[in-house]
Amino acid sequence: MPSPRADTLSQCLFFENNILYSTCNATAETKSASTDIPGILTLIQELADYEHASDAVLATPESLARTLAFAPSGLVSPSNTTPSTGDAITPTRPARCLLLFAPSADSSMKNDPVGMALYFYNYSTWRACAGIYLEDLYVREGERGKGYGRKLLSILAKEVVEMGGARLEWSVLKWNEPSIKFYEGPGVGAKAMDGWQTMRLDGEALVKLAKRAE
Repeated sequence: MPSPRADTLSQCLFFENNILYSTCNATAETKSASTDIPGILTLIQELADYEHASDAVLATPESLARTLAFAPSGLVSPSNTTPSTGDAITPTRPARCLLLFAPSADSSMKNDPVGMALYFYNYSTWRACAGIYLEDLYVREGERGKGYGRKLLSILAKEVVEMGGARLEWSVLKWNEPSIKFYEGPGVGAKAMDGWQTMRLDGEALVKLAKRAE
């Protein structure tokens, strides 16, 4: 019988599916705690490098600690199915991060994460229900082709379905043909949204427009 459903994706996975039985060659563990901040930042920088935007990363361990909502750092033992409370989603902590860890030969040691999915909740007005927006999906170069990316996406898709949500959305650079092929392939089954253009307001333009509300 599953433990009580947590109110967020990371907590739900943390308590219900801490060990993922993957179709990959090895199992992988999901964990998203504040102690993993260095690993998260490393993956963020590697993703920026891959997208030819190395200098665009302004995140620091301190800023990630302030703005990501983390699951509890302790595991729930079989004799104690009552989870402790992790960080709540708030306007200043709007996002969570899933990490995949390849198993270590030494059970007392934890490998570096092999991949991440950094996400937050969104809303569909036409369907009047919640969804998940995947801000970043990244699997380290040497770990690709093992099913880790599909595993992360399937975990997020499962949460959307379980919370009665409508959709899982993300963006991909147009030149990133390998990723587009992966997303549109039978293993994932996503579709491109033709006719839509991403808009962004930041920097001085953001401040200038904000002043118009005063």
